Amino acid sequence: MIQFLQMGANTVISSQKGSVTISYEMSNSIDISLTAFLLTDANKVQGDSGIIFYNQPTSLSGAATLIPSENVGNIKIHKMNFDMSKIPEGITKIAITLTEDNSRGFSNVKNLKAEIRTDNNIINLAPANFANENGIVVVELYLRNSQTKVRSIWRGFDSGLEGLCKNYGVEVEPEEQNKLSESATIKKQMLIEPDQSLNVPESTNRQNMLPINLEKVKGNVSLTKGQKPVIIDKTPEITATVSWKTGTDYDIYALVYTKDGQQIDVAMFGAKKTPPLRSFHNGVVEHMGDVGRDAGSTKTEVIKLRLNNNVLAVVPVVYSAQSNGTGSFYRYKVSMSIDNHNGTSVTIFAKNANNNDRIYSCVPGILHNTSDGVIISPLELYSEPNSERRPKLKMGSSNMVEVLMDKGPINDYK
Repeated sequence: MIQFLQMGANTVISSQKGSVTISYEMSNSIDISLTAFLLTDANKVQGDSGIIFYNQPTSLSGAATLIPSENVGNIKIHKMNFDMSKIPEGITKIAITLTEDNSRGFSNVKNLKAEIRTDNNIINLAPANFANENGIVVVELYLRNSQTKVRSIWRGFDSGLEGLCKNYGVEVEPEEQNKLSESATIKKQMLIEPDQSLNVPESTNRQNMLPINLEKVKGNVSLTKGQKPVIIDKTPEITATVSWKTGTDYDIYALVYTKDGQQIDVAMFGAKKTPPLRSFHNGVVEHMGDVGRDAGSTKTEVIKLRLNNNVLAVVPVVYSAQSNGTGSFYRYKVSMSIDNHNGTSVTIFAKNANNNDRIYSCVPGILHNTSDGVIISPLELYSEPNSERRPKLKMGSSNMVEVLMDKGPINDYK
């Protein structure tokens, strides 16, 4: 049976178990995350375990489980399974929310839909019209008189994840002078705190964030956007190798963020008021040379890292100048591998790229340098269509360096 539920309406669902699915048309200008909050009668979380998101995808009780998002054609699908029979004591409700992490607002999200499935029953939820909201409470699942019910909400917040967290009693300090929604990394790091055993730079502007237990990995590891960071052993030399299928001429450069807050661009070509710099500090970060359109099925460019305490983070960037023609990261299967030459290699694939040839820059991930190892975080960020501006780095209030796309100087044509 298929049922339609209008905004503000509620209904009883046929089973305590089921799934919530939210879908929309993909676009390089939007980046949407799903977060669920387990709430008391007072509409507040009981603690960190009451927030379900990509870095904590399952509640301790098993009442809510976030499934990795997937792409079907040009449609992005988010899904969360629920079992209201496993709701912990004191919890009566699960609120399922969305945040738009590129600050474009939900007015730019096309074909947004939500549905609840239980047994053979489907409930379609009609969305509202949105303007500049970048956070939405989509739907609530709740217990009432021994019944499981669903209410269609579609309430928007201009303050995105910050607004949602405050609404549900999660204490978050505001960012310094900047909107929390400047980039996906800024928003998502509100819910992430580096492992306390790691030597991360101190700050007096710390936020109340969920703990993250970083896993020190060995062997060959693959990461995709949405997965939690990993940490690898720091060796005397680490290589960042970017690979792609032949057919275009990508160029790789690295953004280096230093202990004193400077950004240094290591690149074989310049940008506006930024001259080429092949090597930083006698090879601490070094570009190993440009690779052109020669023969072969796969192209690679390499950046070597010989990290010292002056370097806090390194961000490799994949770039295709407009003068090179097409820039589709999807078509050319771009990937980045970080190898410490001691038995560990971490690869990040551009799985969320599309065939838009007017997108010229991709940031697969970021490397944070700590005394305990190198933290590798998958980002997979893309520039705006037609933009040839470099990214800009800044220190976030979460004590981790953040990437702001399209905020740096314009690359020189080659």
